[in-house]
Amino acid sequence: MADQTRINHTNSPFRGLGGLNFHHHYKKPLLGLLVLVIMGGVYSFLNLKTGLFPDITFPKIKVIADAGQQPVDKMMTTVTIPLENAIKRTEGLSLIRSSTSRGSVEINIFLDWNTDIDKAMAQVQALTEQVKGDLLANTQINVQKMNPSILPVMGFSLEGKRSGIELKKIAQYQVRPYLAAVPGVADIAIIGGKTKEYQVILQPAKLSALGIIPSQVSTAITQANILASNGYINDHGRLYLNLTNNAVDNIDKLQNLVVLNNPHRTIYLKDVADIKITEQKEYVRINANGQDVPLIAVIKQPEANLIDVNDGITKKVEELSRILPKDVHIRPYYKQADFVNDSVKSIEDVLWIGLVLAILVVIVFLRSVKASAIILITIPTTLALSLIALLVVGYSINIMTLGAIAAAIGLMIDDAVIVVEQIFRSYEEHPGEGMHHIVRKAISYLFSSMVGSSLTTIVIFIPFVLMSGVAGAYFKVLAFTMVITLSVSFFVTWLLLPMLFIFIPLKPKKEHKPHAVKDGWIRFFLRMPLISIVFIGICITIIIIIPGKLQSGFLPSMDEGAIVLDFKSPPGTTLAETDRMLRQVDDIILHTPEVASYSRRLGTQMGFFITEPNTGDYLITLKKKRDKTTDEVSDDIRAKIQAILPQLTVDFGQVIGDMLGDLMASAQPVEIKVYGDDQAKLQDISQQAAELVEKVKGTADVFNGITIAGPEIIVNPDVPRLGQFGMNPSDFQFQLQAQLDGNVISSIVDKEQSINIRMIYPNAAQTSVQQLRGANVFLPNGQTKSLASLANISIQSGVAEIVRENQKMMGVITARLDNRDLGSTLKEIQSKLSTLSLPAGYHIEYGGDYAQQQQAFKELLIILITASILVFIVLLVLFRNFLAAGIIIFLAVLGAAGCFLALLITHTPLNVGSYTGIIMIIGIIAENAIFTYHQFDTGELEWSAQESIIHAIAARLRPKLMTATGAIIALLPLALGIGTGAQLHQPLAIAVIGGLIFALPLLLIVLPTLLKLIGKDKEREEEKRAELEKRVDPDCI
Repeated sequence: MADQTRINHTNSPFRGLGGLNFHHHYKKPLLGLLVLVIMGGVYSFLNLKTGLFPDITFPKIKVIADAGQQPVDKMMTTVTIPLENAIKRTEGLSLIRSSTSRGSVEINIFLDWNTDIDKAMAQVQALTEQVKGDLLANTQINVQKMNPSILPVMGFSLEGKRSGIELKKIAQYQVRPYLAAVPGVADIAIIGGKTKEYQVILQPAKLSALGIIPSQVSTAITQANILASNGYINDHGRLYLNLTNNAVDNIDKLQNLVVLNNPHRTIYLKDVADIKITEQKEYVRINANGQDVPLIAVIKQPEANLIDVNDGITKKVEELSRILPKDVHIRPYYKQADFVNDSVKSIEDVLWIGLVLAILVVIVFLRSVKASAIILITIPTTLALSLIALLVVGYSINIMTLGAIAAAIGLMIDDAVIVVEQIFRSYEEHPGEGMHHIVRKAISYLFSSMVGSSLTTIVIFIPFVLMSGVAGAYFKVLAFTMVITLSVSFFVTWLLLPMLFIFIPLKPKKEHKPHAVKDGWIRFFLRMPLISIVFIGICITIIIIIPGKLQSGFLPSMDEGAIVLDFKSPPGTTLAETDRMLRQVDDIILHTPEVASYSRRLGTQMGFFITEPNTGDYLITLKKKRDKTTDEVSDDIRAKIQAILPQLTVDFGQVIGDMLGDLMASAQPVEIKVYGDDQAKLQDISQQAAELVEKVKGTADVFNGITIAGPEIIVNPDVPRLGQFGMNPSDFQFQLQAQLDGNVISSIVDKEQSINIRMIYPNAAQTSVQQLRGANVFLPNGQTKSLASLANISIQSGVAEIVRENQKMMGVITARLDNRDLGSTLKEIQSKLSTLSLPAGYHIEYGGDYAQQQQAFKELLIILITASILVFIVLLVLFRNFLAAGIIIFLAVLGAAGCFLALLITHTPLNVGSYTGIIMIIGIIAENAIFTYHQFDTGELEWSAQESIIHAIAARLRPKLMTATGAIIALLPLALGIGTGAQLHQPLAIAVIGGLIFALPLLLIVLPTLLKLIGKDKEREEEKRAELEKRVDPDCI
């Protein structure tokens, strides 16, 4: 057998670099370095920030403008259009989408991913401020940078046998300040409960009898309730603050406040009104686990460590439980950190399980505990150095970085096994030599191939910089973590692993029997090239046919164990009636055995959104130990709700999935956009399209996008007639509001809180349309006049909100997927919608996950091609043989057939994750082929081409089987989706395992056949060279 140190005779540009004997000379410093690396890894692990996803800044800004209860058409003209025109000047603007409803406008601004979001937000704030004077009077504008921190990371309910007012007061003034002190907390939001207020309930009959009008009562309260500074008095060197204090601070003072004082009598407030302390009227209802109690939502700062915030809040809640009254309890209903911890722990478990299984494979193949122990030391060292690198570059421990490390375990083992096996083989061939000589020979022989193989697996991830969107944001982190891990793996394998063999030498053998190479099977396949050609044909056929038959999706999904249920009752439904419906939904949820806890919001929602009184959401946390998936539980609850409340529109999602959707263009995977210029026609087309989408199998929660506000009662005052009685529209509106919602006219300071004083008519909340028509209005002289004689009253049906994208009007139909993949569902939807007859100037576009999937797939195809070219360049530089590089890259591409077949068999969709696995397999197969070709190339120095092929395949058989089996077993826990969050990387693992299975016949059967072409080519070159030398030899003339 040829001496394997003959690497110096090859054409490799890296020749000789691995032959340095510093492993022996510097073994102690290298051992010290290894110990430091492990210690640094432990330190990094303890100090790395932990989160579910990487810290990504989403390029989205939201603007909400509130102008009170204004008609939609007026809002569009006077608020939406001016704001859109101003915002259009924002640098880096990609898309602008607005939604105009009654009294409010929501504008979503999408920027390019490379835009400085803070600079853009400052620019948006400045632009909206510039046009504020041109908008409707008193329009309030709120600009918010959107990021994953918009949603609460923890939620608690404050429960106790106390009034809603008391519970809210405890939440606001005891719980909130206490929890807000935790580092990393941005806000503690108190939602629900009841707000205390003083109500001055006017008695119209008494007012009329005394000739007093409501505005006099309001003025009397406002002018009497005063606490103001008059200035300072300087007296004998002392400075005194002078105050006028006539502040009303209790109900007695308010009752005895003078409304009218004349020579005949003094009229107090209690003479013309009833004063009581009550709950403020609110258009919000909050419920947790069946009880109407306040909710406490914890919102963390964007850069804060979720686990630290969770631990800090948990500790504070425990302390609060000892401080609060004994009958008041804080109970959690949601903790995002539980899912994050479970996900991270699951990935860690998958990582260690895969590592242990892979090491068992090494023990079985090498039958050497010492060699296996060295790998057992090497892999944790590689992981430790990877963690140090992650800390240095500013990454966190999250599902993407851990997933990348777990997926790279197979490649780490591959690197280590190749070196260990080569040292082991050198030891078997030269048992009498010292271990440091054996190590030097093995590393010298492998070094160029090690460099080349590491580069092939690293360069495939470099093109991921081309990926855009949310998929690019997250999978770039995965790709760059892979680059870090694989670079570290090469460093550890080349520098530290050989040193371990010097400290842990293999046991010397007394006798050495020559290694018998079983090469009969290799000769068989070399004699039967048709087998290789058939297998190549099978691979090509699979690559051509199967991708079109695969399910397809966008991002891999996860089972979070939590449900977001958005709901909407029919337009105009009262808060009380919607709450009555939701009590039935509460009962369904409470009797669902998989549910651990829930919270419900009506009239408000989690996040930063415009919410009508008939809309809201549930946050449902499921039990960890359950027999059904989150989607199955959602299906059960959906079916029960639709059976008893068909009028209630529901939309089911998962917390983090919905959060990502809200940060992108659409929260729903299916989004159909119909563009046109007439609102009525758009609504008609949207309704038809929604009906067709509902008929598509695999769709759920279909929504036609038509959001209609409740009906309106329009009161148009007769201004000239009002003027005849000495009134103006403002006086008229003040009295009308007092008869319905009441007017906040002043406030009372009670300890640490300010309590409103509301002037209102009796039974205002029960006012009917007929009663409103028959209502009276006070004239300035104290007499009354019927409302109908002073104004025209009309009832109008509700108006739909107007949605625009890039200032084009559109209708938006959305749906979720129900046990069906995105690709086939959209294909059927497109087929059905093609039957729609659209008017001229109207067209349909598809957004949501489908649009992002199509963009991602285009970019991934470019990445795949670019990665293949980069691998080819590495091979060309390494071997300086165009044909050899071409054959290896051809085999690597054929390996994708195994990926596609594995996805088909396991019913796994082709998505960004599985596509990434296909790209990975290109580098993995090329990496393995490098060592075989290297063995073949050096073997040709002593043997014929065929014998070199046989020797190369036989010599690389054991390491190939070890690396392939080890990598497959290391990825197996990930492929099986074991544990929380593992589903995110399951498609990637399945694709890589499929490619590895096909890699074995490609490398062991097809590669030898193709190497014969190179051998014959070299033989022809040598014959030509000999013939040429013969021709120029003078002795031959």
